[in-house]
Amino acid sequence: MRKFDTLLWDLDDTLLNFGQSEKHAITSCFDQFQISYDEEMVKRYSDINLSFWKRFEKGEIVKKEVLHGRFRQLFDEFGIINITPEEFQLLYQEELGSTYFYNDDSFEICKKLSTDFRQYIVTNGIVITQEKKLKLSGFDQIMNGICISEKLGYQKPQSEFFDKCFEFIGSVQKDKILMIGDSLTSDIKGGNNAGITTCWYNPKKNDCLEQVVVDYEIQSLDQIFDIVY
Repeated sequence: MRKFDTLLWDLDDTLLNFGQSEKHAITSCFDQFQISYDEEMVKRYSDINLSFWKRFEKGEIVKKEVLHGRFRQLFDEFGIINITPEEFQLLYQEELGSTYFYNDDSFEICKKLSTDFRQYIVTNGIVITQEKKLKLSGFDQIMNGICISEKLGYQKPQSEFFDKCFEFIGSVQKDKILMIGDSLTSDIKGGNNAGITTCWYNPKKNDCLEQVVVDYEIQSLDQIFDIVY
């Protein structure tokens, strides 16, 4: 008998390479709004964006503050005055949802697993962006469902987020569920809060500096087969 029957997958930086999509989206927006930029500015946006999402995870700010606040801070730092954060945000989300890059042949991995396991996407992303990426990448065709924080009203790592996911999945046995993700503060801590087994996707072999319980650790997504079979 297999240890698990249900796999919960994080999307950004787990199944899909968010860094590549983020860089494409932000530079495309700069080009379309005719904003001069360099690699330092692109890197600074990535750092600002991450800091805002971390604050969102902790419940310090709401999602609207993430979406507009990150660009407001970037524009203030670089003296960008010819476009509003709100206008920039609309184009950015469109661009972000229009491009995707697989990590570790993730689509084929999940397709193989779909014959034996229920699989769900669990993400803190924006509904319009995530749903578009999932459709374009084909994940919407092989997953059993998608749980997005914006729809559920809670975000990872809150236990309420996972409670809503379990309601959606139905007939849940927690000891049969595996949470797979790259973020210690969102995916792994969330799995801990929900009382389910966790698998940390850690391709860069970073040290675990958070107070969380990591049950499994993988550097490549295909290593998941050794865990679930």
